[in-house]
Amino acid sequence: MDSTSPLEPEKDMEGYYNLLQAGSELENTLQQVTVPVSMQEVAGYIEKQVAYLSGGRGEDSSVIITLPECSAFSDIPEEALAKVLSYLTLIPRTRQPGVKFIIILDRRLDTWASIKTALARIAASFPGNLHLVLVLRPTSFFQRTVTDLGFRFSQDDFMLRMPVVMLSSVTDLLRYIDENQLTSEFGGTLDYCHSDWIVLRTAIESFAVMVKDIAQMLQAFGTELAETQLSEECSAVEFLLLSHTEKYRRLKDAIRSVMREGWQLLSNLETSRKEGDADTRWDMTQDWDTMQRLLAQLTDMEMAFDGFFDKHHLKLQQYLQLLRYEHSYQEMECSLEKIRAQERKISITGETLSQTEQCVRELDSLEKHAQEEMSQAQVLILHGHQLAAGHHYAMALIIQRCNELRHQCDTLTSALNTKRNSLTQAQTLLRCLQEALRWCDDGAYLLANQQVDKFQSKEGAQAALRDIEKFQEAAPPLLVAGEDVLFLEYESVLTPCLQAHIEKTFQKHSSVQALIQSRQNCLRKMADKHVRPIQLVVPRAENPPRAKSPLFSPKHDFNSSLKFTFDLPLPGKRTSRKSPNSRKIEVIHDYQTASSLPYSMDGEDATDLLKRHVIKELIETERIYVEELLAVLLGYRAEMDNPSLAPLLPTSLRNKRDVLFGNLPDIYNFHSSVFLQDLESCLESPEAVGACFLERKDHFHLYECYCQNKPRSDSLWRQFSDCPFFQECQKKLEHKLALDSYLLKPVQRLTKYQLLLKELLKYSSGCERVSELQGALEAMLDLLKSVNDSMHQIAITGYEGDLNNLGRVLMQGSFSVWISHKKGPTRVKELARFKPMQRHLFLHEHALLFCKRREDQGENADKTPSYSFKHCLKMSAVGITENVKGDVKKFEIWYSGREEVYVIQAPSVEVKIAWLNEIRKILTNQQKQLKEELCHSAAVSEQIQVSPSLSVRAVRPSGGVLKGCLPRLDLVSLSGGVCVCLRARSPCLTRSSQRQ
Repeated sequence: MDSTSPLEPEKDMEGYYNLLQAGSELENTLQQVTVPVSMQEVAGYIEKQVAYLSGGRGEDSSVIITLPECSAFSDIPEEALAKVLSYLTLIPRTRQPGVKFIIILDRRLDTWASIKTALARIAASFPGNLHLVLVLRPTSFFQRTVTDLGFRFSQDDFMLRMPVVMLSSVTDLLRYIDENQLTSEFGGTLDYCHSDWIVLRTAIESFAVMVKDIAQMLQAFGTELAETQLSEECSAVEFLLLSHTEKYRRLKDAIRSVMREGWQLLSNLETSRKEGDADTRWDMTQDWDTMQRLLAQLTDMEMAFDGFFDKHHLKLQQYLQLLRYEHSYQEMECSLEKIRAQERKISITGETLSQTEQCVRELDSLEKHAQEEMSQAQVLILHGHQLAAGHHYAMALIIQRCNELRHQCDTLTSALNTKRNSLTQAQTLLRCLQEALRWCDDGAYLLANQQVDKFQSKEGAQAALRDIEKFQEAAPPLLVAGEDVLFLEYESVLTPCLQAHIEKTFQKHSSVQALIQSRQNCLRKMADKHVRPIQLVVPRAENPPRAKSPLFSPKHDFNSSLKFTFDLPLPGKRTSRKSPNSRKIEVIHDYQTASSLPYSMDGEDATDLLKRHVIKELIETERIYVEELLAVLLGYRAEMDNPSLAPLLPTSLRNKRDVLFGNLPDIYNFHSSVFLQDLESCLESPEAVGACFLERKDHFHLYECYCQNKPRSDSLWRQFSDCPFFQECQKKLEHKLALDSYLLKPVQRLTKYQLLLKELLKYSSGCERVSELQGALEAMLDLLKSVNDSMHQIAITGYEGDLNNLGRVLMQGSFSVWISHKKGPTRVKELARFKPMQRHLFLHEHALLFCKRREDQGENADKTPSYSFKHCLKMSAVGITENVKGDVKKFEIWYSGREEVYVIQAPSVEVKIAWLNEIRKILTNQQKQLKEELCHSAAVSEQIQVSPSLSVRAVRPSGGVLKGCLPRLDLVSLSGGVCVCLRARSPCLTRSSQRQ
C-alpha cells in the first residue's frame, strides 16, 4: 500500500477489534443458551409427548421430566429416546449446570412389562443427574398385583442404577412434589400447554440461530473490510464503495429483522412471566433473561459494526478523494510542465524584427493558455485546502501538493514575465535598429535626390545644408547614444546575431555620416564662393524628388520605363556645358513615378549608388509583392471557408479553390519566409543577389505549375467573375481592381526579376561576383522560356499517355515539315506533297512530338492556341543531318535507320542552330550513357574505334540497323552534312555521302 493508503494499523483497527470483541461475547452467550440437539431433530417425538418439561420443580429444585402414557413407547428406537432425553435435560443444564432431575413415569393404564422395559431404557439412556424416578403403577388389580410382585423381585436391580419409587396413586405423588409443581393431569395446579411450549422453544432456538448467523456475517464482513486491498484506480475504488455500501445495507436489514423478531419474542415471554408465579414460572424467567441478554449483545455488536463501517467508509471515501486529487494534480503538473517546455522553446529574441514579433505573438498565446491552466490550478489548490479542512487523513500530503502547485505556478509566472521582458527589450532594440537603418537609407536618398543644378548658387547650397542639418537633428536617439551605451543597456538580451546587427547598423551609420560630412564640406565650399552653374548634358524639366517606395497597381505596365541620368565629369577636367569627355549613366526603371533631375558626382560613387538603388527597388517591390499575395490569400482564398460568406459562394465553386488560386500559397511561403530574407541580406552588397537567385532557382519552378494552371484559373474566373462573394471580398480589402488582376501578379513578378538583374548587371562590370549575376540572369531567362514552353505543352491534345514521362520540354516552335518514307507507295505519296505541312514541334528529353496548331474561331473563343498531336519520335532512334541542299534553314531528322525522314525548315538560321544544339546534347548524353554500359564488357570496348575527326556522335539502340553496320548499335556522326554509319574497324559511307 502506498503513502496514500488510508489504513493505519493501530488507530484505524480499533473499530475492528471492538467488533470482534462484541462478536466473541455474543458467541459465548449463544453457547450458554443453545443446546447441541435442536428441536428440529426431536420435533416428531416431542410432539407425540413421549416426554416433556412442564416447568415444575421438586425438592432441591430438581427439574421434573414427565413421561406420560404412550402406547408406542416401546417402539421408540433407543437412539431417538436418547436424543429426546438429552434435549430435555440440556435445556435446564445450560441455564443451571449440575441440576438434578425427577422423572414421573405415568403407567397407570399400562402393564408391569411395559414399566420394566421403560425403567430399563431410562436407566440406559438418561444423560443427566437422575435424582428420583416416580412410577405411577397400573390401577387395575391384576396389573397392580403383577407390578408389585415384579418390582419386589427386581427392585434391587433398579435401585442399583437409579432410585425408583413405585406410587399407587396421584395422592402418593403429592408426598414428593408440591401440588403447584404438578400439572393438572396429576392433580396439580401448574399451567402447562405442550403445544405452546413447542412453539416457544422453536422460536427461541430459531432466534438463537439467526443471531449466530448475523454475528458470523458481521464478523466476516468486518474482516473483509479490514483486509481489503485498495486499488489505485478510481473506478475500482468507486465499485468497492458501492459494493460495501450494498452489503452493509443488506446486513442492516437482516439485523433489523432479527431484532424485531427478538423483541416480539421477548414481549411474549414478558407477558407469560407476568401471568404466572415467579416460583412456578422459573423456566420462563430464565428464557426471558436469555433473550434480553442476546438482544443487548446483538445491539452492542450492531453498534460496534456501525462504528467500524462508518470509519472504514469515511476513510475509503477520503482515499477516493485523494486518488482523484492526486490524478488531477498529476494532470495539472504535466500541463504546467508542457507550458514551461513551450516557454523554453520560445527564443528571447529573433534574428529579425518580424521573427521577434512572431515570438511575442507566440508568447501572448502561451500566456493566455497558461492563465487558463493556472486558474484551474488555483481551483485545485482551493479544493485541496477544503479537503484538509475536512480533517482528511492525508492532510499533510494534500498540503504538500498544494504548496508544490503554488510554487510551480509562481515559477511559470516568473519565467513568462522574464521572457516577456526579454522579448520586449529585444523588440525595442530591433525597432530602434530598424529605425536607425531607415534613417541611414533616408540619408542616402536625401543625398541622392539633392538636385545638383541648385548647388551652383549660394542660396541653393545653403538650403541643401539646412536640409542635411535638419535631417541630422532627427537622428534616432540610438545612434546618438552610441554603440557602447547600447551594448550596456541591452546586455541581458544580446546575442551574437544582435551584436552583429548592432555593429552592422553603426557601420552603416558611419558610412552615411561620412557621405553626409563629405557633402556638407562640398556644400560649405559652394556656399562660401559663387560657383558658375554646370550645363547639363541632357536638359530636363524639374521634377519633384523620386519616391522612395514605388507601389505598383495590378494593372501596372511593366514595359514602361523611366531614366535617371547622371553626368560624371572626368578627373582633372572642368565641367562644361558640352564636355565631350563627360560620361552619362542611365538607370532604367520599369515603373512610373516622379524622378529627380540628373546631377554630377564621382563615377565610382555613382555606380555604387545606382546598384544600391536597384537592390533597394528589388527589396521594396518584393515586400509589396509578398504583402499583395498575403492579401489575396487571406482576403479571398481563406474567406472561401468563412461560414458567414458561404451563402454568397456558388456551390459549384466551393471545391475549386485550388483551381482558382493554383499553388499560390506555396509561392507566398517561398517568397515570405525564404527569398525576401535572402534579398534583405544583400542590401549592403548588391552583387550578392546573384547567388540568392542561383541558390533558390529550383524553387522558382513553382511558377511553372502556377502558369500551367493559369488557363484553368482564368476560365473559372470568367465563369464566376460577377459572383457576389468576390465583390464582397474586394469591398472588404478596399481593392480598386478585381481578383483576376492580382492573380496575374506572379506572372508579372517573374518577368520583373530579369529586368532588375539586367539593370544590376549593367552597373556591376568588373565586380568579383559579376559571374553570379550573369548566371542568375541566365537562370531567370531560362525559367521564362521553360514557363513559356510548359504553357504550350499543356495545350497538347490527343496524346495517349503521360507527357511527363517524355521528360522536360527543351524547345518548342512552329516549322514547315516534309516527310518521306522508305517504302515505295508511301514514298511516292509523300514526295507528291510539294507544299509543306505546318507543324508545331515539341522537343522533350526523350521524344520529339509533331503537333498541328489550331485556333478556335468565334466571338467567345479562347485566344489560347491548342495543339493536336500527330506523331511522336523516340530520341533513342533519331539521327540528324545538319544541312540540306538548297536551303540553309533546313535540316533532316531521320528515324529508325532512315525508314522515315523528316525535312524541317526553321523560321530562321538562328532557330535552326538552337534546335540542332539541343538535339546534339540529347544524342551526346545518350552516347555517354551507352558507353558507360559498354565499359562493363571488355570485348565490346576493344572493338569500338571512334575516329578523332568526328566532331559529334549520337548513340542509339538500333530500331532498324543499316546494312553493313554493327548489329544493335548505330554511331551517327554529324560533320559537314555527312551522315556516317560506323561498325567495328570498318567505317562505311551511306549512299548520300557517297553521292556527295
